[in-house]
Amino acid sequence: MTRSLLLASCLMLAAPAALAQAKGDVEHGRQLAYTCQGCHGVTGYKNAYPNFHVPKIGGQSDVYLVNALTEYQQGLRKHPTMEAQADGFSAQDIADLAAFLSSLK
Repeated sequence: MTRSLLLASCLMLAAPAALAQAKGDVEHGRQLAYTCQGCHGVTGYKNAYPNFHVPKIGGQSDVYLVNALTEYQQGLRKHPTMEAQADGFSAQDIADLAAFLSSLK
């Protein structure tokens, strides 16, 4: 019983890490990121409603980006625009976006 619980716990921890390690295609990610740059590429941009700072995502860790987009897609992070954006991406699209965005300086 204890061994089964330990194995199940390890598998649950490994699943997000496995997703984050998907190999991304930088060029495809560049094409997908066109829409992202409309908000995330503007220095000091704030969303009109609700009013909040839109973070710059260029240069972020690819693991962070994959996890964030996946959490928006799954509804674990709440933001209507980001949820809608992430909903249309496959796991490979997310890996590609993360590869491109993490390559920016």
